[in-house]
Amino acid sequence: MKLSFPLGASTAFFYALGYPVGALAVQGATPGTVLVSRFIASVAILLVIVRVRRLEWPRGVQAWHAVVVGFLSQGLQFVGCYQAMYVGVSPVLVALVIAMNPVVTAAAASLMLRERLSLRRMVAVVLALVAVCAAFAGRVIEVGHVDAAVGWVVMAVVGLAVGGVYQQRFLTQGHPIAVNTIGVAVALVPSVAFAAATPQHVTDPTKAFWAVAILVVANSVIAASLYLAAIKQAGAAAVSLLFGVIPSIAALLTWSLMGERPDVGVVIGLLVGAVACFIGNDARTSPRGRESAVRVDVGRDGAEPVDDVARPDPVRVSGSDDAVGEVGLCADRPGLQ
Repeated sequence: MKLSFPLGASTAFFYALGYPVGALAVQGATPGTVLVSRFIASVAILLVIVRVRRLEWPRGVQAWHAVVVGFLSQGLQFVGCYQAMYVGVSPVLVALVIAMNPVVTAAAASLMLRERLSLRRMVAVVLALVAVCAAFAGRVIEVGHVDAAVGWVVMAVVGLAVGGVYQQRFLTQGHPIAVNTIGVAVALVPSVAFAAATPQHVTDPTKAFWAVAILVVANSVIAASLYLAAIKQAGAAAVSLLFGVIPSIAALLTWSLMGERPDVGVVIGLLVGAVACFIGNDARTSPRGRESAVRVDVGRDGAEPVDDVARPDPVRVSGSDDAVGEVGLCADRPGLQ
């Protein structure tokens, strides 16, 4: 199934917003303080949403799969990103390194899912790399080298990519918002460990407070839930191609929020990345994806997996309105896209 434009566009925007706002947050407080505050507040809000909407939790071994996804996709990703920005890496550069997600995801999917990349998908990955290089060129020329702190972002992109592929392979139950709630709670583990291992202080309480508040709503609640819903709709490889445009969107937001004007390379990256996303949004699922497709029927008694191997349908959720949240509805309901 193709990734719908509204879901893809909203996921890209809210994800991109986190880079400049995250950079503002670590200007007001150290990364450990920001992360722990953000995740605690996010868990509280998400628990209320899940409770009020009566959303379906993953059960049994599925809950443990959600724990792994959360540790990788949120814990490792955000510790790496925030620490990189704290030590001086610009939010645009962080976004550009994270945009390597399509390549890392393709490699991870090939190893973990034994997926073969179609020619269309390979062309899209190449274009995504061109978009990243074009947007990154100006920064390299300006500073003359790539900062060693980018290693923190490499850790982040590996966690994000492997977490997405792991979710596609193993996590088949639970509403995206409920899964996200588990992920945010689990992300507290590496965040607290990182905070305990590094000095913590707050230099600008007002800036830190408002930046964390925005991150909680825009990223931990909205963006992460949309990302999980997008993977459920189109698969990790297709969704990862959104990262071809996220760096340039982040650059535009950074310009408006922090006064850092994007250069010509960033604009070129935006255009090429958009083409990469369009080409890479292949409606055909991979053979491995068809073999592992599962239909989850949600009723009054919860979610029960139904053997659907013989039919090449993607993962989908159907059932009562109580089983569907307000974020990412179209990703779970085939008739509403």
